[in-house]
Amino acid sequence: MDQQGNTVSTKVTRITTRTIQEMKDAGERIACLTAYDFLVARMLDDAGIDIILVGDSLSNVFQGNATTLPVTLDEMIYHTKIVSNVTRRAMVVTDLPFMSYQVTVEEAFRNAGRIMKETNALGVKVEGGRRVAKVVEKVSGEGIPIIGHIGLMPQSILKYGGYRPRGTSEQEAAELIDDAIALEEAGAFAVVIEKIPATLAKRITDLLHIPTIGIGAGAHCSGQILVTHDMLGLFEDFRPRFVRRYAALTEEMERAFRAYISDVKSGTFPNDSESY
Repeated sequence: MDQQGNTVSTKVTRITTRTIQEMKDAGERIACLTAYDFLVARMLDDAGIDIILVGDSLSNVFQGNATTLPVTLDEMIYHTKIVSNVTRRAMVVTDLPFMSYQVTVEEAFRNAGRIMKETNALGVKVEGGRRVAKVVEKVSGEGIPIIGHIGLMPQSILKYGGYRPRGTSEQEAAELIDDAIALEEAGAFAVVIEKIPATLAKRITDLLHIPTIGIGAGAHCSGQILVTHDMLGLFEDFRPRFVRRYAALTEEMERAFRAYISDVKSGTFPNDSESY
C-alpha cells in the first residue's frame, strides 16, 4: 500500500533486448558488470544493474588461469545457472567460451542452445566481427539474443601477443568499423567494444543503431562493462588503466583474515557470548 492506501505492485520488470534498445534510443547509459556466483549476482541485481555478464573472465579471476582459453562450456553453464537462478531484474548473458563456436556454425548454435536450455540465461556473447557473422546470423535467427565483441578480444590474446589497444591504425580502425556493422546486420542486439581509442568508439557508436558496450573504449559508448573483481579491487594480477576501482576489498579482506587468525591464536575467539 502507498500513503493513499492504493495497492502498489512489487513485480520486478525483467530487462530484455527490447529494454536495452529502448535505453540506447533514449540516451540512457547501460550499466553492466560480471558475476559468477550467487552472492555477487544477487547483490548486483538488487543494486539495479542492467546486464550481468557471466564472462569467460571467470577463467582468470575465479579459476586462476593466465588467459580465458581454458574455461569450458560445461563450466560456463554451471556458473550461468547459479547466476540466473538468483537474478530477477537483470538480463543475464553468458560468454560462449573458446572453441565452442569457432568450428562450425551448427556447433555454435547447438552450444548456444545448451546454454539457453540449461541455464535460463537471456542471451550469449561471442568474440569477433565479420568472421563470426554467420554464427551471429544463425543464433539470432533461431531466436537466441546474441552480443558481439570487437577490439581487444581476450580469446585471441596469444595471437596479439599482449594487451595493447586495438584500432590505433587507420586500417585496423576501418576493419573494426566493418566488423561492428557486420555484427549489427547479422542480428546482434549489442556490441562490446574493448580497448580501442575513444574517438573510434564514438564513430562506431554513432554508426550503429544497436547499443555499444565499452570497456576501455571511452565515454561515448551506449553503456559500460567492467569485471566486478577488478572494480572491487579483488583481482590485482592485472590492473588496466580503464578500470576505476570503487573499493579496495583485497586489503579489507586481508585485514579481516589476519584479525581472525590473531584472535584464534590468542584464544579471544570465541568469547562467552559466541559460545553455547
